[in-house]
Amino acid sequence: MSLKHAVLGLLDLSPLSGYDLKKAFDGTVAHFWSADQAQIYRTLTALVDAELAAIEVIEGDGRPSRKVHHVTEAGRAELDRWLQADPEPAVARNGFLAKVFFSPRLDDDGVRRMLAARRTAVEGSLGMLTALSEEEGEPSSREERLRLATLRNGIAHGRAELGWLDEIEKELS
Repeated sequence: MSLKHAVLGLLDLSPLSGYDLKKAFDGTVAHFWSADQAQIYRTLTALVDAELAAIEVIEGDGRPSRKVHHVTEAGRAELDRWLQADPEPAVARNGFLAKVFFSPRLDDDGVRRMLAARRTAVEGSLGMLTALSEEEGEPSSREERLRLATLRNGIAHGRAELGWLDEIEKELS
């Protein structure tokens, strides 16, 4: 997945300003794709330059005007092309796994602290995803079922990682 396609997908759901797009990222897809504000604005500029998105300036009453981005027909065609293409191989970049790989430099207590910190982070993420899943309730549409599937995937990965952490901690005992 590329950031370009994530942005196109979110703009396909609703026209958004750059600020609102960041909020949408954080509230919808952040459990599997993240982007900072600068990346989002650079991507929006590239999408407009490529005519995959267009800008509408909305004048504010006594406030600064807002630039709202809309996906264009060319943008929808690119989104459809990407959705129908074969999945790209997953690029594995995991800073924590790099730490585990190099952790033999630490003593056992250092490794345990590192694992405990990761457990806390995973439990927090898992709690957030579980709460989001419960807020969604019973999905009533195909759209809701597919979007909820991404939350369930995040929950499954979190649970699997907690089990893996249990195994490592037992091996260190």
